[in-house]
Amino acid sequence: MKVSQAVKYCVEYHRMNSKKNSIRPYEFILSRFDSQFGDRELGSTTSDEILSFLNQVTEGTKQSTKRSRYSSLATFFNFIKNTGDPKLQNPCSTPMLRKVFKPAKIVHWTILEKEVVDEIIFRTLKPRNRLMLELMARGGMRVSEVLKLTPRDVEGRKLTLRDPKSGKETEVVFIPQKVADRLKEYIEQKDIGPDERIFPLTYQGARAVVVKAGNLVGIHLRPHDLRRHAATHASRCGTPIEIVSKIILRHANLSTTQRYLRKVSDVEALRWIENSYV
Repeated sequence: MKVSQAVKYCVEYHRMNSKKNSIRPYEFILSRFDSQFGDRELGSTTSDEILSFLNQVTEGTKQSTKRSRYSSLATFFNFIKNTGDPKLQNPCSTPMLRKVFKPAKIVHWTILEKEVVDEIIFRTLKPRNRLMLELMARGGMRVSEVLKLTPRDVEGRKLTLRDPKSGKETEVVFIPQKVADRLKEYIEQKDIGPDERIFPLTYQGARAVVVKAGNLVGIHLRPHDLRRHAATHASRCGTPIEIVSKIILRHANLSTTQRYLRKVSDVEALRWIENSYV
């Protein structure tokens, strides 16, 4: 089978059976692989050629990106082997390639304490800025999701996210009643139309709002710090990790959620065990 035929077969399969966001990595790497090796027999590509190719398409990228593109190409070969050519040898499956494109080390971020986040929010006096901070810190929203919100998306404590990062048509965010009340009041006071953005800022403008809020308490604050806080605070309050993952953070995998949660000390672990059996 020619590389071009295999690529077309794989991409068409994923377009019919996978989510839009899931096939983008395949389309990126396979379109370039096809351009370079399209006329070759798939089984003729060597590990050295794969290494050279991957070095070209990952030059200057982070280790996580290098790993992702390597995994996409390796998955492509396995897909063809499992569905059409069982004798095909995967040239990506060598110790050398696995070592070069090994997963990046997991980073555990510093998690903000509730008292710090509360002070940041309470010291932010401008209603627009405070609402944005609360939606991230209390609702676990990404800054891009906050910026897309319109009054039509707001139904009490339930917020509908359109065209979310997951590739789904919509997702839902739930927020505390007090935040919902302030959001409703803000929309009415500003007379914002149903399809107008509630927070018509650029990403850079929203990031500046967050940085300025952090400066009020002497810390360097980033938008995602607030989203991580929402997850960790919910977890500390006893919310099941499945709820934190699927409802608050809206992650596809629990492993992604676990990166957001801070490491639990032995003392805290023992305290929770004792409390569980009182």
